[in-house]
Amino acid sequence: MAAFSCIGVIGAGSWGTALANVAARAGRDVVLWARDPAQVADMTARRENVRGLPGIALEAAVRPTADLADAAAADALLLVVPAQVCRAVVGDLAPLLATGMPLISCAKGIERGTAAFVTEIITAAAPGARAMVLSGPSFATDVARGLPTAVTLAAADGDLAKAVAEALGSSSFRLYHSTDVRGVEIGGAAKNVLAIAAGIVAGRRLGASAGAALTARGFAELLRFGRAFGASPETLTGLSGLGDLILTASGPQSRNFAFGLALGETGTPPAGGKLAEGAFTASALVAMAGARGIEMPICAAVDAVLAGRLSVEGAIEALMARPQRAEV
Repeated sequence: MAAFSCIGVIGAGSWGTALANVAARAGRDVVLWARDPAQVADMTARRENVRGLPGIALEAAVRPTADLADAAAADALLLVVPAQVCRAVVGDLAPLLATGMPLISCAKGIERGTAAFVTEIITAAAPGARAMVLSGPSFATDVARGLPTAVTLAAADGDLAKAVAEALGSSSFRLYHSTDVRGVEIGGAAKNVLAIAAGIVAGRRLGASAGAALTARGFAELLRFGRAFGASPETLTGLSGLGDLILTASGPQSRNFAFGLALGETGTPPAGGKLAEGAFTASALVAMAGARGIEMPICAAVDAVLAGRLSVEGAIEALMARPQRAEV
């Protein structure tokens, strides 16, 4: 298996920058790609990404570039762009990639319109690449500062997952390897929608009891969805499922929670601000659940509020008025 001495990171937002530092601390040379040459020039001069992760220095082994072919020449690539633009970016990458290149999705979402997970997008747009996924409870600022973090890295080829995990792991960043690609992706996508719901509860000041109930019943929805799509129970109750849900639903450091918090306080989705993947994933997730007869009332309520079919008050009332039932 390849040594992966050079890691390319596609996307210089906060998470991409944090992962670039992770790879550098693991002893790898890192090429960090940003589309904007001005941002690259600024990162190179300052040794800091003031747009994506201000106040945190880039590790010495991180080299910013605006040349996609430069980044694509690495031994493995971390794809760290929003799920809704992954298809376009992978399409640009595809002719530049060596056959068998590990292309690791670090986005947490489902593509609107196609209901495709990011590894499915990679397989379709760059069939010569080996699609993988990295996900788990991880705030970019914590990771970038070298605080202890553990995530899951999955690939259909278990040996490949193990090798890449070993290449990226360090004393502060632990990777558990898996072959349950779909399970890891489902946890990452569903928890973002549920984190918006948790933010709404906080924004409406419904109390800690309601927040805990929301997280527990939301996790039941995640489990139902994951099982229907063949995910392993161990994956769903692990880092990339329950672990990530606990973190993302815990407070406003989470973009999705912060989005829900503002929505709960004002009654309308916030305009601008940082990207909340769950706002884009909700409709696709609910449509996929409906097609398979999977009951996901919390996620459906979030989707209805975002689409303007229900008010926040109406969604809360509808959830509380559901018929009494056994806890499953």
